[in-house]
Formats: sequence, C-alpha cells, structure tokens
Amino acid sequence: QVQLVESGGGLVQFGGSLRLSCTASRITFSIYDMGWYRQAPGKQRELVATIGSGGTTNYADSVKGRFTISRDNVKKTVYLQMNSLIPEDTAVFYCNAHGTFGGRDYAYWGQGTQVTVSS
Repeated sequence: QVQLVESGGGLVQFGGSLRLSCTASRITFSIYDMGWYRQAPGKQRELVATIGSGGTTNYADSVKGRFTISRDNVKKTVYLQMNSLIPEDTAVFYCNAHGTFGGRDYAYWGQGTQVTVSS
C-alpha cells in the first residue's frame, strides 16, 4: 500500500513561514510527478505547486514568488516552503503523487495537513 505522509502544518501569523514535508513509502518516488494541493473550507481542492520527475516546477499564480516546491529523491520526500503567508492561504494541504505508466494512470494522496494563517 502506497503511503504519503504530510507534516509541518500548523498555526502561523500573517507574514510568517512554514515548511511542509511529504514522505512517500512503497513507491518508486523518483519516477512520479509530485504536487501540493490545498482545500479551504467551502472551496474546491486546488493545485498549489507541482514538481515533475525531472525537476520542472509549476505554481498557482496566487503563490508564485512566495512558495517553493522541491524534492529529495533519496529521502522520497517533497517539500513546500511557504513564505509571506496570508490568511487566504489557510487550508488543508495535500500531497499528491502522479504518474502514467503503461498507459495507466496512478495517483495517490496523503491525508492532509492543516495550515492556518492568523491575521
């Protein structure tokens, strides 16, 4: 059973920083595209940032210049460094692993970690 375990969430003040981590197990981590998504109360889950197996990154416009996604294939971990946090960043953040192999899609999700930004 593939597992993605997030950590690093918490309560932070406006303008503060947090670093989320997501560690994978039972998965060939290096060949998967990894991503962070978030879901605020009453809203749909939205993409925050992705990093491809080759290291290409992509960010939502709302977090560009503030958030940085990175990965460590040896540790099977993807990170999300979040700076200049604002109350609108308050959400549950989810880690995602995605890959297409042999014409079949594979996608896995973590359980989520709460990020709360106070004003």
